[in-house]
Amino acid sequence: MKHFLKTKRWLAVAVAGMLALLAARGTLAGSDSRELKAREAFAAQRYQDALDIFAKLYAETLHPIYLRNIGRCYQNLDDPDRAISSFKEYLRKAKNPTADETREVEGYIKEMEVLKERKEASASSATESAKTESSDAPVKPLPSATPPPSGSSATASVVLTPPPPAAEGSSPFYTRWWFWTIVGGVVAAGVGIAFAAGVFTKTEDASCPKGIPCGTP
Repeated sequence: MKHFLKTKRWLAVAVAGMLALLAARGTLAGSDSRELKAREAFAAQRYQDALDIFAKLYAETLHPIYLRNIGRCYQNLDDPDRAISSFKEYLRKAKNPTADETREVEGYIKEMEVLKERKEASASSATESAKTESSDAPVKPLPSATPPPSGSSATASVVLTPPPPAAEGSSPFYTRWWFWTIVGGVVAAGVGIAFAAGVFTKTEDASCPKGIPCGTP
């Protein structure tokens, strides 16, 4: 009888210890004041602040519930890739999640997959639009060498340039104007010298025919 009571007492202590350990693990996630701050930030739509706190809590405790909360933050930040990764990691590490919890998280994953497809389609459409605008842009023709228009300085310089003068030796010198100019000058100078020297006789001094002076009445 005493042995039975002793065994029962040890069993009760063991059960109590296990219950205490489980209770401690179950309340670990909610015992940190930072979790309250993270929930407050999430409720105030400060999702990046909530994400930073939940990430630190998961790194310290490795509790799967924080993975779900991290996924929810990424979900509201429109980051489908990281949200999907967090939700899938939660489903892998969560111990015996209820069917409702599993359906809820799977719904989040589908929602993020739809958002991811929309983003990819929008990016592809923007790329195609940019390519179309680039191909429709007018192409400027390359400058070509064209002859200058009529009346331009280049044409005028060719048309109005006089031919070079002919060589002086191509015609006799006595046909040149300068030759006769020199001759005329020499003749005039000779006549003037003759007058000055008295070569020419005055009228009153000249003798008329038959020995009669011309000046005699």
